[in-house]
Amino acid sequence: MATTFSGAPGDARRGVASPRPKGREAKNTFCRNVTIYGHCRYENTCPYIHDPAKMNQNENMKKRFNVDSPSFTPLQASTNGSLTPSGRSATISPKAANAAVFTPKSQRSTVSTPHLHTKEPVAEWHPQEFQEFVPQSFEGQMVDPNASASVLGYDPFNTSSAISSITSSGHQTSTINPYAHDPTGTSYYQNANTFQSMPAYHMYWQIGPQPTNLLAYQRTAHDFFIPDSVREELQKKSEVARQVLPNSTLPPIEQYHSLVCLDTTQHKSQSVFGYPSWVYKAVSGKDGNTYALRRLENFRLTNENAIRSAQPWKRILNGGVVTIHDAFTTRSFGDSSLIIVTDYHPCSKSLAEEHFKPPSMARFHGRPTPSSHIPEQVLWGYIVQIGSALKAIHSVGLAARLINPSKILLTSKNRIRLNASAIMDVVQYENGRPLSELQADDLVQLGRLILNIATNNQTAHLNVPKSMEQITRSYTVRLKECVQWLLNPQAVPVTPTSPTAPAPVQKDIDTFLAGISDQFAAVFDSNLHAEDTLVSTLGKELESSRLVRLLIKLNFINERPELDASQHVPGGAAPPPASAWAETGERYYLKLFRDYVFHQVDANGLPVTNLAHVIDCLNKLDAGSEEKIALISRDEQNVLIVSYRELKRGVESAFQDLIKAGRSSSGR
Repeated sequence: MATTFSGAPGDARRGVASPRPKGREAKNTFCRNVTIYGHCRYENTCPYIHDPAKMNQNENMKKRFNVDSPSFTPLQASTNGSLTPSGRSATISPKAANAAVFTPKSQRSTVSTPHLHTKEPVAEWHPQEFQEFVPQSFEGQMVDPNASASVLGYDPFNTSSAISSITSSGHQTSTINPYAHDPTGTSYYQNANTFQSMPAYHMYWQIGPQPTNLLAYQRTAHDFFIPDSVREELQKKSEVARQVLPNSTLPPIEQYHSLVCLDTTQHKSQSVFGYPSWVYKAVSGKDGNTYALRRLENFRLTNENAIRSAQPWKRILNGGVVTIHDAFTTRSFGDSSLIIVTDYHPCSKSLAEEHFKPPSMARFHGRPTPSSHIPEQVLWGYIVQIGSALKAIHSVGLAARLINPSKILLTSKNRIRLNASAIMDVVQYENGRPLSELQADDLVQLGRLILNIATNNQTAHLNVPKSMEQITRSYTVRLKECVQWLLNPQAVPVTPTSPTAPAPVQKDIDTFLAGISDQFAAVFDSNLHAEDTLVSTLGKELESSRLVRLLIKLNFINERPELDASQHVPGGAAPPPASAWAETGERYYLKLFRDYVFHQVDANGLPVTNLAHVIDCLNKLDAGSEEKIALISRDEQNVLIVSYRELKRGVESAFQDLIKAGRSSSGR
C-alpha cells in the first residue's frame, strides 16, 4: 500500500537522522529526507537513493508500472458471490464515466512518490439479476442449506422438535407455497404437518353471535366477563346449594347429612301420593355431592318387591326426567318413612308455582289481575320435552303415572323435568294395572297439563268444551288438535269389516311424536341458540381462568421473604448471601413487572386503575410476545428493557424453583 508523505514547514529546523536501512529494500528506495526537506545531510553515508534519475532507471529495469504496462482489467463477480477472472479487454468500462475525479491529498511536493506495493484488484460492481416474483411458480429454497445455524433466524412456524435439529449444518426447511391450490381438498395448507402457527392468546376474539352492536364508548368492563344475569343466576344456585342450618334438628339419614327442608308450606296435601310428603336437601358422605330427598310420612312397607320397583328408574338418563339414585325406608324421623333420593336442582320451582300464582289484590283494589298469556312456543316446548321424557320411560317398560303441575320442575328458562315419577310404583305396587293402560293415561295427563296451562286454570280439564273454545280464541288450530288428540280416550280395537279397510291408528307415544315432528325442529333450533350463548359466555371465562393461573404464579414468586439466599434451591445456582431470593436475578424484573402492571400512576402521581391495561399485559405475558417494555425500579435509578418472552421464561423458571424446593423439603 502506498504511503502519502506530508509535513509541516517548520520541521526543517529539526535534525532528523536518516532512517535505518532495511536490507535489500534500501538500494531501490528513495530517501525520505530529500522528499521532506529537499536534501539529505547524510547523503555520503545514507544507503538510500538521492538522485531521481537513478530511481527512474531502477524502475524501468524492474518492468514496473509505465506506459508499456498492459491495461488493468478487474475481476468480475459470479452469480454465487465468488470472484472469477474474466477475459482481458483493452476497452474501458462504460461505468467509468460516472467515476469521481481523483484529487490527491497534497500537491506541495513536485517529486513523485513511487508505490512499492500493487493494489489488490477491486471487483467491478454488477447489479444482481433477480427473477421476478411469480406466486404460481414459487419453488425455490427459502434457506441456504450451507448456511450455519447461527445465521438461521428463529422461525415461529416450526415446532419445538424442529428447533432442536436446526443446529445441524445440513438443515433445510420445507418449501411453503401459500398461494398453491389443493384440488383434492385434503389439506388447507401445504405441508400441514410442519406449518403450525402459535396461538396469539393476547388477540382472542369473542365466540358466538353478538346480541347488539355497541359503539366503542358504550362498552364497559363487564363485556370481558360473564353477563350479570347469568352470573347472578349461577351465584344464587351456588349459594342455595351450600346453604346449611346451624341449629337444625333434622337427623342424618344413612349417609346423608346436613339436611335442609325445601318446602315453603307447613301443611302438606295427601291427595297426590296418599301420604304427607316433604323434600329435603342433603349432602352425601360418600361423594360429597348434594341430593334431594323426598320423604313420605308413615309409609309401611308390606312387600319387599315394592321397594325394588324403583331400581329400573336408575337406568333412565334423560334430560326431561329427574334422575333417581336410591330408594329406602328409615325410622330416623320417629316413624316409618319412605326416602327417594334424586338429583338436586337448586332454585328450581314447579310449574304450579310458575303459572298458577295466586292473584294480587292490591293493584286493582280488590279486583283480580288479568291472567297472563302464555306464548304458544312455550307450550310447544313443554310438549316436546315431556314427549321426549315419556319416550325414554315407555321404551323401558315403565310409565310416568304422575304428570302434575306441582311435580314438574322448572330448572331454568323454559326447561322442565318430570319429578317424583318412581314414587307411584312403590306406593301403589299392590294395585297392579296393565302397562298399556298406564302409558295411555300418561298421554291423557299430558293433555290436561297443557289445557290447564293454556287457560291458566287448574280445573280447566273439568269443563273441556269451554276450555277448548278459549284455546281456539288464543292459539292456533294445530295446538288445539294436539290437545284434543291427547284428551280423547284410546279407540277400542275392533275387527275390520274388510281386508282393505285401514287399520285404526294406535294411540301411543311413537304416534304422538310422529304427529308433532315439525315442532321438534323449532324447539331444537331454540336449544341451539341457547347453546351458542352459553359457549360464548364460556369463552369469556376461559380467558379469565388463564389469567388467574398466571396471577397465582406471580404472587407465589414476588417478594417471598422466607426463601432467602441462605436456602439453596436444588438445581439452581447459589445466590449471594446478602440478598433475598425474590429480589435477585429474574425475580427482580418480575417484581418490577408487577409494579408496571398494577402500580401505574398518572402525571399527578395518582393511581390508575385501568382494566384493559392489566388484561393486555397479562395476555401478552401468557403468549410470550416479542414486544419489549421498559421496567423502572422504585427509586427510578434503574431501567430494564425486557420482552414478554423473557418475562415468561422468568416466571416458569422461578416457579419451577419453588416446586423443587417444596418437594425437597417434603422428602425430608
